Amino acid sequence: MTTAPSGEQQSTDADVEATLVASRALLGVVARSIAEALDVVTLPQFRVLVVLRTAGPLRMGALAERMNINPSTFSRFVDRMVEGGWIQRKSRLESRREVLIDLTAHGAQLVDHVTHRRQRELATILSELDPAQRRAVRRGFEVFALAAGEPSATDLLILGI
Repeated sequence: MTTAPSGEQQSTDADVEATLVASRALLGVVARSIAEALDVVTLPQFRVLVVLRTAGPLRMGALAERMNINPSTFSRFVDRMVEGGWIQRKSRLESRREVLIDLTAHGAQLVDHVTHRRQRELATILSELDPAQRRAVRRGFEVFALAAGEPSATDLLILGI
């Protein structure tokens, strides 16, 4: 014999469903903001650009580690991105033997374009709300983010965020 869910369980189920719907809406914003970029780079390439835009120049091994990719296979991947004009290799001033991977202006511009596009779409969505609703959304996201904790870089990189 099964028992009917309690009022508390029904409320939790409704909370989870509402959060799932909101997460799909946000994923839609992410997908639309990155779609144009994926016409010129692959998602893994865009992930590299985002890491470099966030972290700054990195040694090849450190970048491969952040991408969770074997360094021996990562070198060819980097070669293709250099050839495409998205990133560059440069010697470190303090140690000429140490090579850093950095964004080119072209690579930085692509990441910035995606970021600005995402910001514009979020601003448009939020402009549909009155000030009290915007404050409620902001407060809800702040509370949710605190409860969820900071996602790992690996989790974020899956989507090129």
